[in-house]
Amino acid sequence: MTVDRMQPGVPCLGCLALVVSLLRLTVMNHSCRPSFDLRLFLAAVVFFPAGQAVAYDEPFHEAELIFPLDEQHNHAPGVAELENGELIVSWYRGSGERTADDVAVYGSRRERGDAAWTEPEVLVDTPGFPDCNTCLMVDDDGALWLFWPVIIANTWESCLTHYLVADDPAGGGVPEWTRNGTILLKPDDFEQQSLEILEGYLGELGRDLAPREQAAVEEIKSRLGDKLYQRLGWQPRCKPTVLPSGRILLPLYSDTYSFSIMAISDDDGASWSASEPLIGFGNIQPAVLRRSDGTLVAYMRENGPRDRIRVAESTDDGLTWGPVGVSELPNPGSGLDGVVLESGAWLLIYNDSTEGRSSLAASLSDDEGRTWTVTRHLERDDAGRYHYPCVIQGRDGTIHCVYSYFVEGGKSMKHAAFNEAWVRAGD
Repeated sequence: MTVDRMQPGVPCLGCLALVVSLLRLTVMNHSCRPSFDLRLFLAAVVFFPAGQAVAYDEPFHEAELIFPLDEQHNHAPGVAELENGELIVSWYRGSGERTADDVAVYGSRRERGDAAWTEPEVLVDTPGFPDCNTCLMVDDDGALWLFWPVIIANTWESCLTHYLVADDPAGGGVPEWTRNGTILLKPDDFEQQSLEILEGYLGELGRDLAPREQAAVEEIKSRLGDKLYQRLGWQPRCKPTVLPSGRILLPLYSDTYSFSIMAISDDDGASWSASEPLIGFGNIQPAVLRRSDGTLVAYMRENGPRDRIRVAESTDDGLTWGPVGVSELPNPGSGLDGVVLESGAWLLIYNDSTEGRSSLAASLSDDEGRTWTVTRHLERDDAGRYHYPCVIQGRDGTIHCVYSYFVEGGKSMKHAAFNEAWVRAGD
C-alpha cells in the first residue's frame, strides 16, 4: 500500500485531537495523579518527527528500477543518503566480474522529492583491471566514502580494497573526489588458530572428503601461513559501521580462506588496522550491528554446507570475535545486509531460502537479533534473482533498500522505499 507521508516535525490532525482530549481530561480530573509525566508524553506526540514515531505510521512501500534493464552484468550495490537528503547508489557494471577487465563502478543519484534517478555515470574505472563490489558511507562531516576492490590478477584472491572520499558530494553528477587511499592490512599470524578450527570443522562432518573437497582443503592449508595471502584478497561488501567512539569498522572478507575480518580506523579513516579474523570457513560478507550494551553482532553470508546465515559477536568494539556460529535464518549462499532502526528494532534483508535467490525477505527482531519474529518479502518470484541487498534508514525514517535485480530481459538495480510498519504488516 502506498500512502502520503507526513513531513518531519509536523503534527498530524489525529495527534492534535489526542492532545486536546488528554488536556481536557487532565483539567476535568485535576486531582488525579497519573503514573507518567503527561507533559512529556504530549510533547513526544506533537513534536516527534513523523517517520520516526513508528507506532503512528501507516504502512507504505514504493519501488522502482534505478535504470532500464541492461544486457551487461550489473551487480553489488551500495547506498547512502547525503546531508541534503539526496540518495546516491553505486554498483559495478561490465561484461563479467573478476575476469572481465572492462568492469567499472557506476553510480546514480535521486534528489530528495524526485521520482527519477539520474543516468548512470562512471564513478571510478581502473584501466585494465576489474573494479567490483561497492559500499558507501557518509561520515559525520557529510563526506561521502566509496569503498571497492581492484582485482589485480583476475582472481578474488588477488583483490586490493581502495577508497575515494568526496568532502562535498552534493550538486549532482560524479562527486568531486578529494581524497583516496588503499587499505593495506597486516593481520597477526592466524595460521595455527585457523588450522585448529579447520580440523574441528572437518571432524564435525562425520564423513570422508571427496577428492575435490580434499584438494580444496589442502590448498587452504597451504595458504594459511602465507603472508601474501594473509594480507591480500580482503574485499568489502556491506557498509561500514561507525561506533559511538568514532571507530570505523569496515567489514571485509576473503575468498582465499572463506572467512572475514574487520578493517579498523580510529582516526577518521587516515589509517587502518586489522581485527582478529572471524574464522568459520564458510562465513563471508559480514554486516555488523551494535546492541545497546555495546556488543557487536556480525551476520554473514553462508559460503559452506550449513545453509544458514553465520553469526559472531564481539565485546571489545570489533578487535576480537567469538566463535562463528549458525543462526536460525536460512541462506542459499548470497549476500545480506542489516540496520538498527530508530525504533530500536533490527532489520535484516536476505534471501530466505536454501536454494536460489528468487525470494528476498525483510525480517525484524525486537530483541537485538536474538530472535526474528516478523518477515515480509520484497520479492518472491521464481522468474528472477533478487540479491545482494544494501539497506539504510533515512533521516525521515524511511528505509531504503537497493538490490541487484536479474530477470530474463536484463539486469538492473532496484530501489525499495518502505517503513517499519510495512514490514510489521507481513505478507
